[in-house]
Amino acid sequence: MIQPPHARGAMGHFAGEFQSIFRARTLLAAQTLSTVSWLKSGQHSMAERSHSTNREQRLTRKKRKLTIENEPLTLIPNHTHTCRRKKKPDRGYHDGVADNRKWVFSPRDCSKYKDKFVFVSYNILGVENASNHKDLYFSVLPKFMKWEYRRRAIRKEIARYSPSILCFQEVDRFDDLNRILQKDGFRGVYQARTGEACDGCAIFWKDALFSLLHEDNIEFKRFGLRDNVAQFCVLKMNAYQKHIDDTENLKVQPSRSILVGNIHVLFNPSRGDVKLGQVRLFLAKAHRLSQEWGNIPAILGGDLNSMPQSAMYQFIVSSELNIQHHERKRISGQICPLDHPRFPSQSNYSSRPLLPRWSKEELRLATGTEESVYLRHNFKLNSAYQGVPASRLTRDSHGEPLATSFHSRFMGTVDYIWHTKELVPVKVLETLPIEILKKTKGLPSKIWGSDHLALVCELAFADESCGT
Repeated sequence: MIQPPHARGAMGHFAGEFQSIFRARTLLAAQTLSTVSWLKSGQHSMAERSHSTNREQRLTRKKRKLTIENEPLTLIPNHTHTCRRKKKPDRGYHDGVADNRKWVFSPRDCSKYKDKFVFVSYNILGVENASNHKDLYFSVLPKFMKWEYRRRAIRKEIARYSPSILCFQEVDRFDDLNRILQKDGFRGVYQARTGEACDGCAIFWKDALFSLLHEDNIEFKRFGLRDNVAQFCVLKMNAYQKHIDDTENLKVQPSRSILVGNIHVLFNPSRGDVKLGQVRLFLAKAHRLSQEWGNIPAILGGDLNSMPQSAMYQFIVSSELNIQHHERKRISGQICPLDHPRFPSQSNYSSRPLLPRWSKEELRLATGTEESVYLRHNFKLNSAYQGVPASRLTRDSHGEPLATSFHSRFMGTVDYIWHTKELVPVKVLETLPIEILKKTKGLPSKIWGSDHLALVCELAFADESCGT
């Protein structure tokens, strides 16, 4: 059929438009495919570059880790590590534990006291003792029990206190301690236990602040009182560095010497006679040395393996004790106060019947004679922690810490700092609240390098001109 001319023109026009639209859409599709192909190619290249970058970062981190692990610990002020990676807390570790030991200041005005020093008494847990009593530390991660880790933790902890004098107990790596503490400006002396024991006591002092005038010790074995030891140092404060520009006051200030005593009493709770004998001799020699060096002030630290509710504590505080009022096996009161919350005070014995008599040998060990049942010493001693009141969360009715030691079989107080009246406690470092301490699940831990907590106080020489 032949179409009319006007129809053929319309159809031709329509076909032309259709071809134009088809060519445009074909071109658009081609451009789209090209774009998609380009994007995929770019993404693939980016993925390759990202993979390469991640691999380089992993290698860098590995090198950095190896460098840090082989790098010795440096606690010199103003030195910092280049690595600032965020540390992850260990399982069961309470993040706030390290921040819960706070300084508590004396309520008295101590601003007039010029010469002050920081004293630390610390049972650092002997390496051999830790190894031989693993049942006490089954809750502690093995890495926290290693001496290399604990040594670093102890050194780091001590640096935070800026101490002047350190009294350590259970020291069986003295050469190791002496080497690292010398780098921090300390000098020290060591007294090893007798017999087969590997540990002993050590006193360190800041060399820039004090000079050693005299060193002495007691080997209790010579008195039939086991292999424990005690040690003493007479230290002289160096040239008043804080007041060196005040020449007028420098002329009138007295010479500053101090007697430092350090002891680790026998652990055995049943041998109250031996414990009393050791403390009796320790206090007697400390008093004698103080008198010989001009009635100088004394500060005594140590692990007494006796609790604040005990007859031993009463003897030190009151200067006397009638041992007939006590059972030999209960002299030290070594029970866990958390398991026995109603552990009675032993300050009133008037209504108690006399207990079984002590044997002559037990009397001799405890009092020094087979006839006497009374113990006396000539020191008037004050407890540094009792002298600075604090919260019931950390203190008992005596004003002593609730706990200075914590492992799987014991939580309680056995460590003390005692001083004569010529010294005044300015501040003390609080121990940990019981609930916080429990969250460590036993010491040592990530922060604390021993199963004991360090006792720390700042004391001042109390001149009569400063008042009381």
